[in-house]
Amino acid sequence: MGNAVDTKGKSYNRWLLIIVLLVGTFFTVLNQTILSTAFPTLMNAFNVSTATVQWLTTGFMLVNGIMIPISAWLSTRFNTKWLYIVAMSIFFVGTLVSYTAPTSNFGILLTGRILQGIGVGVTMPLLQTIMLSVFPPERRGTAMGLAGIVIGVAPAIGPTLSGWVIDSFTWRDLFGMSLPFLALVIIASFFWMHPVLETKKESIDVLSVILSTIGFGSLLYGFSSVGNDGWGSTTVISFLIIGVIVIGLFVWRQLKMDDPFLEMRVYRSTPFTISAILSSISMMAMVGVEMVIPLYLQIVKGMSAFHSGLTLLFGALMMAVMSPITGRAVDRYGAKNLSIMGMLLLTLGSIPFIFITKDTPTAYIVVLYAVRMFGISMAMMPATTVGMNALPVNLIGHGTAVNNTQRQIASSIGTAILISILTNVTKDDMPAKHLLKTDPLAYKDSAINATLGGYHAAFIVAAIFCVLAVITAFFMKNRGSASDYTEKNGGESK
Repeated sequence: MGNAVDTKGKSYNRWLLIIVLLVGTFFTVLNQTILSTAFPTLMNAFNVSTATVQWLTTGFMLVNGIMIPISAWLSTRFNTKWLYIVAMSIFFVGTLVSYTAPTSNFGILLTGRILQGIGVGVTMPLLQTIMLSVFPPERRGTAMGLAGIVIGVAPAIGPTLSGWVIDSFTWRDLFGMSLPFLALVIIASFFWMHPVLETKKESIDVLSVILSTIGFGSLLYGFSSVGNDGWGSTTVISFLIIGVIVIGLFVWRQLKMDDPFLEMRVYRSTPFTISAILSSISMMAMVGVEMVIPLYLQIVKGMSAFHSGLTLLFGALMMAVMSPITGRAVDRYGAKNLSIMGMLLLTLGSIPFIFITKDTPTAYIVVLYAVRMFGISMAMMPATTVGMNALPVNLIGHGTAVNNTQRQIASSIGTAILISILTNVTKDDMPAKHLLKTDPLAYKDSAINATLGGYHAAFIVAAIFCVLAVITAFFMKNRGSASDYTEKNGGESK
């Protein structure tokens, strides 16, 4: 597994290439959640409101989501080595702009975040496509297990790292700490990255890019606005309707084209479709709860941002340890049983959260969260492996982009649903304001119960997501084969 040959016929070291990919993408994906506990500090530093500062994450995720479908075309059009170097360089510039942004100009910080989003939107799907291409089908579980360390763990440790940096240093160090590593990755890429994906000179369909940008951008913006504006907001409803209609037009156009911008026919593969659904439900269960638990720890239990983030760290480390192990296990035993066991663990780790109180021990939360992450590590990357193995090599880039886009949207939907349920149930159960004057202790007690009621409702919905994931896992195949796709589609790979 050491040396291999790239598309130019030159020998290269596969493991050095993988190290550069994993380290670089780790730092780019880490930035998805690195600001999650830094918002109050940034609001004070830039003198902006909660709604404004939220754009540092919303804008990043929007651009990231828009770039993922474009990444499929980029990976088939441009030399892998230079595509990765350019994407990492854009990310480096975005990080530098954010690091040096003057506190008198919030727009510069937001520009830096948008540049970062462009970089991540290319590097994350490129990592998966390359890992699936340089490993033979029987070793792809191991490959996706390694990719899972980056894609699953980096966002999970973001809140903990963010809290520690904010408490110990300054907000600028959230960006500054990455710069030396990013510079080293870019330099190493000149020597160790190689063109490993076949390319073809194919012009981009501008209308598809416009439809993709408006459709996915509107949908992601609509869901990410629910937390602040609620489901009944004209803004939310308008953007969701626009998103659904434009994505429908986008899909219709892709199915009519001989050389589509994003190959939607990957859904003709049943193993791919089931694995994509399972991955998406897992992301809804994971990301939504990752947002809700720190809120519970800070608001109900009064913990600091750092300590609430630290509570989630053991679960993140559990996923880091388990991802390569489950990757090897799927190569040996197949994905179906692993996925079923993983989703059952996720469900068992989620149900007790429905009954938490203000006195629930923190250690109990740590263990339950670790069980959930253990379950996700057993299912998400094995499912992805089976789905990708069910596609011909020339469709892997498209499959990765479709899968990542679907997961990105699912994450936004999951977060929007849980946060809105938490907010609405809490608001509806809050005691009348006059009680604050007549009986302050009763008001405080009722307010805490109302808040806990909101968390209980949110966790009930999260548990429902998990049960749906268990049911989906029973339809998984142990192994996917590209021959299934070509036989089903009359011997065609397009």
